[in-house]
Amino acid sequence: MFLQINKLNKNFETQSGTLVVLKDIDMAIEQGEFICAVGASGSGKSTLLRQIAGLDHPTTGEVRIEGNSVTGPGPDRGMVFQHYTLFPWKTVQENTEFGLKLQGVPKKERREQASYYLNVVGLSQFAQALPKALSGGMKQRVAIARALASEPKILLMDEPFGALDIHTKESMHEFMIDLWQRTGITVFMITHDVEEAVFLSNRIYALGARPGTVRKVMTISLPNRTHLVKRQSVFHDYRDELMDLLRQHGQEALATL
Repeated sequence: MFLQINKLNKNFETQSGTLVVLKDIDMAIEQGEFICAVGASGSGKSTLLRQIAGLDHPTTGEVRIEGNSVTGPGPDRGMVFQHYTLFPWKTVQENTEFGLKLQGVPKKERREQASYYLNVVGLSQFAQALPKALSGGMKQRVAIARALASEPKILLMDEPFGALDIHTKESMHEFMIDLWQRTGITVFMITHDVEEAVFLSNRIYALGARPGTVRKVMTISLPNRTHLVKRQSVFHDYRDELMDLLRQHGQEALATL
């Protein structure tokens, strides 16, 4: 198993007492899968991603990648956030090289590696441009190229398309499918967008809230991954099943307040 999460619990101490954010999270992810974790606010999605990234530590339980326990951040995990976090004074090329520079990769090697991944995301011609010259979707592709340049084993994505308009978001969805199919990289993405999750992933972990728990694991099998599939009944059936599930859990969470 490539990524394993075993009986993970995460609590925070507050003035009102112990807040249980994640409870008994179990996940088993194979190499090369595109996984989405979907849940409403309060389901602990971002907290879960931080545990996998090594930016925070479980209260109990563990995260393992290729059998090795995650104890902190590492180059085997690339992160892409909702906001592009590009340095506005650096060129696209320099932004893409940044992680490699921090790792001490020699200048020639990091330039070649960054250039390769800018080509992968289709932005080679903008290598010397500053971020202000790019659209929102292009900025996010630079952020993805930067994450890929370190050649991580898994790409972690924190609602990466949430700030984009609907047309740019749809374009980025098709770009991600193409990127995933061409590179074979494992992707773990969190989102609250049900249609996004159904379109992109081959499996979905549906999270309930207060505390965040895995309520259901859905395997998604679509005949194709273009925008046309969204018109087909199989897509609507997955979407409706997931929305009904999340709506039910949302009502249960509200009832506990």
